[in-house]
Amino acid sequence: MQPTSRAFRANARAALDNKTLQQAMANLGFRQKRLEAISRLPEFEALRDQARDIKNHTLQHLDFYLEAYEAKLRESGGQVHWCRTPEEARQTILGICRSLGARTVTKGKTMIAEEIALNPFLEENGIAPIETDLGEYIIQLRNEPPSHIIAPAIHVTKEQVADSFLEKHAVYGKTRRLSEPREMLEEARGILRDKFLKADVGITGANFLIAETGSSIIVTNEGNGDLTQLLPRAHIVLATPEKLVPTLEDVSTILRLLARSATGQEFSVYTTVSTGPRRKEDPDGPEQYHVVILDNGRSAMLGTEFQDMLRCIRCSACMNHCPVYGAVGGHAYGWVYPGPMGAVLTPSLIGVDQAGTLPNASTFCGKCESVCPMRIPLPKMMRHWREREYEQHLSSTVSRLGLAAWAFLARRPSLYRFATGWAARVLGLLGRRHGNFANLPLAGGWTRFRDMPAPEGRTFHQAWAERAQRNQGR
Repeated sequence: MQPTSRAFRANARAALDNKTLQQAMANLGFRQKRLEAISRLPEFEALRDQARDIKNHTLQHLDFYLEAYEAKLRESGGQVHWCRTPEEARQTILGICRSLGARTVTKGKTMIAEEIALNPFLEENGIAPIETDLGEYIIQLRNEPPSHIIAPAIHVTKEQVADSFLEKHAVYGKTRRLSEPREMLEEARGILRDKFLKADVGITGANFLIAETGSSIIVTNEGNGDLTQLLPRAHIVLATPEKLVPTLEDVSTILRLLARSATGQEFSVYTTVSTGPRRKEDPDGPEQYHVVILDNGRSAMLGTEFQDMLRCIRCSACMNHCPVYGAVGGHAYGWVYPGPMGAVLTPSLIGVDQAGTLPNASTFCGKCESVCPMRIPLPKMMRHWREREYEQHLSSTVSRLGLAAWAFLARRPSLYRFATGWAARVLGLLGRRHGNFANLPLAGGWTRFRDMPAPEGRTFHQAWAERAQRNQGR
């Protein structure tokens, strides 16, 4: 997937003008479900603290736990492949597939596969990748990237799904346009079942890697992940180092937060633990078990102001509550990771020169940090990226001039108070009749979508001083 993050402003404008997208985004209904789920768990806040501490400890000793994980995995008969770059990961996966003569690959949902553009690479090399998560399957039919981490087809309406099925399923003899979601689900299930049975290799992501046992864990609601890793001859897990946690007890703590934060469930329908290939006494399972661990810039984040981002468990709570994401959707962000977490992670992985616009796509309301189950300080890290962008002269001339003008005034308190006092009085007088402004010079980006409340004629400093005087008089 080629990043278009530099074009975020143009992407966002197109998204706001896309009526079909706006209709689809109106159905993003995870917020209330999350509130209801956490209200039934009195220890939710304490679990957040525990989970944060577990991940912080792991990141501080990551080298130790990676070695422990590899040793345990090898004991169980699996293989670990360490990859620094997307190209190394792609070539490693291709080598495994070719060693088995693979022609088809079933895939569970994995954002790392999107990060390394695995599907087009496999297709170029004569191997057919088949997405088995229903949302991923829909967007594969439409030749689109995911727009959400846990709901990759959230941007697609029911009517669009029906059109895609009618067009792409004709080769299977499906020529009736469906109208009910249940019918679409059953049709997709019937087609995918044959793919599961014929696949040579199964590829999944990993929600967690367990150092204590050498295991990988995936959480799903459809069961497609189990079929992907059990039926083919080889199971390939594609993960990154920060997915590691020390013990099964540690991961059980984090799992109590994950589904509640993501979909508002107390637990996902399937939580599947994989530990090595099939043993003699096992009734099923893969003959080979490979774990491809991709760094791709993660180790460079350790010890920096962005290390906290490595605590992310990809629950998507931040984007579910983000007013910017809710307005423009995921594709506007121009790469794999959208929303507030993408605004921090994407510049870390592809560079602030390519993605410096994303940290500016925030109101800094702080909702993302308040709902993050891992207590990741997303607004603080977005500010750090804004600083980097400014220091490297990557921000726009208009924004740099605006900041320079503000800095000039801020360093001169008397002039600042005069200018803000004059502006507040003038705008207060002009807006006295209607109470707000439908349009303002230099604020067109704001007033295009909302009215600007008129000041009451006083500045914040003046109101604060008056309040202090009243308190002294009591």
